[in-house]
Amino acid sequence: MPYHIAPGIIIDATLYTLLAFSAITWILILFKIWQFTKNGFYNKQYSSVFWQAADLETAQQLPSNKARGPQARIAATGFNWLAALNQPTGSTSLKYRGTPQDLLEQALRESTLNEQRRLESGLTMLASIGSTAPFVGLFGTVLGIMHAMHDISASGMASLDVVAGPIGDALIATAIGIAVAVPAVLAYNFFLRRAKHHRTALEHFVEGFLNVAFGTESNQG
Repeated sequence: MPYHIAPGIIIDATLYTLLAFSAITWILILFKIWQFTKNGFYNKQYSSVFWQAADLETAQQLPSNKARGPQARIAATGFNWLAALNQPTGSTSLKYRGTPQDLLEQALRESTLNEQRRLESGLTMLASIGSTAPFVGLFGTVLGIMHAMHDISASGMASLDVVAGPIGDALIATAIGIAVAVPAVLAYNFFLRRAKHHRTALEHFVEGFLNVAFGTESNQG
């Protein structure tokens, strides 16, 4: 341990790091709750009005206050693709070489992946905090115990009262690290499961859109 560096500074830096981890965790948790709630509401609203439309042309003209959220953006991708395909110069480019249904499906799947990335943004940070916070806390505890042992050795006193206090204080860092990690891990697992449910709903919408676009029987369920 480099004794020319004050051990207290390193230990305090460890605790401040854990405090920053905790702040980031709760900010992400609140943001993801808002994001999933908003997207769920918009998807439910848009799905209702979309499937009540008489045809795709009517669905494309839905008011902006109804056409919001991931499903609306995916549908807009489909509308734009179909419009470009019908242009005289559009269908001759390499972008539109192939079966129209397969090409539209590819465009919709790509849009779905983009929406999935938005939903999963921040989850990697939660996973990283959940996995590293206990080790950061343990690092602070080890430094604290080394510092306490050095001070005890220098004082020449090794009674239980002298040893217990500093070591107990050092163990606080580990406890804080665990306290920071638990919400991060629980939130990560919860939001990852919600993201999978959202993706399933988006894929179901894509299948229905394809069926409607090419005049086959809709299996929107």
